[in-house]
Amino acid sequence: MPTDLSMFSVAVLTPLAGAAIAGLGGRLFGDTLAKAVTLLCMGVATLCGVGALCGAWGAGFPHLGVHLAEWVHAGGFEADWTLRFDTLSTTMVAMVLSVSLLVHCYSVGYMSHESMPTYRFFSYLSLFTFAMLMLVSSNDLIQLFFGWEGVGLASYLLIGYWYDRPSATAAAIKAFVVNRVADLFFIVGIGLIYVLFHTVQYDQIFAAIPQVLDASYTICGVPVRMLEVICLLLFIGAMGKSAQLFLHTWLPDAMEGPTPVSALIHAATMVTAGVFLMARMSPLLEFAPGTRTLVIIIGATTCFFAATVGMVQPDIKRTIAYSTCSQLGYMFAAVGVGAYQAAVFHLTTHAFFKALLFLAAGSVIHAMHDEQDMFRMGGLWKKLPLTYAVIWIGSLALAGVFPFAGYWSKDAILNALWASDASYSHYAWVLGTVTAFLTAFYSWRLIFLVFHGQAADAHAAEAAHESPAVMSVPLVLLAVGAAVAGIVLAPFYIGAHQAAFWNGAIFNAHDNTIMERFEHVPALIALLPSVAGVVGIALAVVFYVLAPSLPAALASATGPLYRFCLNKWYFDELYDAIFVRPYAAVARALWKEGDQGVVEGLPLDVVQVTRDGAAQAVRLQTGSIAIYAFTMLAGLVVLLTVALCG
Repeated sequence: MPTDLSMFSVAVLTPLAGAAIAGLGGRLFGDTLAKAVTLLCMGVATLCGVGALCGAWGAGFPHLGVHLAEWVHAGGFEADWTLRFDTLSTTMVAMVLSVSLLVHCYSVGYMSHESMPTYRFFSYLSLFTFAMLMLVSSNDLIQLFFGWEGVGLASYLLIGYWYDRPSATAAAIKAFVVNRVADLFFIVGIGLIYVLFHTVQYDQIFAAIPQVLDASYTICGVPVRMLEVICLLLFIGAMGKSAQLFLHTWLPDAMEGPTPVSALIHAATMVTAGVFLMARMSPLLEFAPGTRTLVIIIGATTCFFAATVGMVQPDIKRTIAYSTCSQLGYMFAAVGVGAYQAAVFHLTTHAFFKALLFLAAGSVIHAMHDEQDMFRMGGLWKKLPLTYAVIWIGSLALAGVFPFAGYWSKDAILNALWASDASYSHYAWVLGTVTAFLTAFYSWRLIFLVFHGQAADAHAAEAAHESPAVMSVPLVLLAVGAAVAGIVLAPFYIGAHQAAFWNGAIFNAHDNTIMERFEHVPALIALLPSVAGVVGIALAVVFYVLAPSLPAALASATGPLYRFCLNKWYFDELYDAIFVRPYAAVARALWKEGDQGVVEGLPLDVVQVTRDGAAQAVRLQTGSIAIYAFTMLAGLVVLLTVALCG
């Protein structure tokens, strides 16, 4: 077991060394060193992460901690730097490192044609990975918040990597600002946890829950249970990171970064942080039914919303981005009914097929000389046979077609929603099943627009070619994961061995039997999502193969509805009207009327008096210790005189 803990520590900390050496050494010695160092460090970290997972598996997944250093000691508050070694942490570390290593390898080929030096890019990628590892291996909320803000910083740096593009810098700022809004609620939630539990360490918080179940706040004269308030604040924080409805607007704009960044954000880091937080804090959520109901509603609505937007997007990366938003909605709906294991299972399988889809899209973009509009592609399947094959595998997994990975995890969530007695769980099941149909439709819409039909640009299509091996090998490995991860992991994540596998790392209250009941839903209910997926594929065949004029005719016939979906339900325009324009108007008024109108409009005599007064005051600073001592003595005499007279 000490060996496993050592490997776990190396796995978590090595990417930081890679980021530092790549950043400093790459600046001095060039991109080749940066690429070699980050790949070497990520390779070592991945081997150690998978080795630690296997060792923990063999030892029955004990709950241990790796104390690294003292960190914060202020009065009675303590937060040491400790890595948490349990099932949830070790599985997340292994998944994050495996996907991140493949993204690093792919990036070597994808960024090879960059005109600017890329050492900064590889340093940021490794920093991103390290921040996510800090988050998932945290033993208390302060360390988790450190990783939480770290992935926010790294995403800002990577989304805005092409800083010479105004759209990229605007997208980076948007992602940063939206997440800071959510993080404000999150940090208040952490503060309230400390007020209630007098600690931020997970084990101590979870052990003290029975003593605070009835503790309440009074808000506007209404008593509210403290656990409900805390869980609500934590969930709002998770909504920002995981791009749930109302705080989702940054996610599609994040596509302005290089494609490997999109794969890393959507598959292994950043957006998965919110789901991880909900699973980690399951002992709190189990006793906050009101918050869990809200989680169901937000998750299910996000699931449906993102699917409706994704099926009309012309941009290949934005289509896949909205599918991420939709799949995250499934995960949160599972959290809402207490099926945390199913949510983490879908998070894991989703990491493989979503990284595969983004990197495959990157190969298409690479072959089409940075073209991302699917309507300007077409007829590419003969030119990109490997990419075409892996996109089929990724799409089958995304659509939940048996026996691919998404089938096992997504259907488990939908079955749990049906079997649950929670409020709005059937609402979530209906939207989730409809979303399964929409997901299959827009996935094959992407395939047919990009790879079939006539080439919109015959010259570009003729020049297209398959990606080099450094990009193709990660695609093949991810395709294997997208094909078999579900059937291999299902018995442990949600099946017969799940209780022993999780070993208390995820908590279910004694009256929460959802992980037993979800396997006993009626056969028709269990079959409907698969049927919906097949119907979605068939409809895409009709629309984009058999009768390709139908989509344009339908868009014209349903003009307002089509524009509503195309413009993302007008959330950006709504927020612009509610928040951006009023804020800009206030700032402009303070600038024009306050700064220019008042400060700069002061009479010159006032300005001159101020300048002369400052010049005279400066003379008091002579630098003479004797004068300073005399001044202090005179002041002391005056002070004593006033005190004695008083």
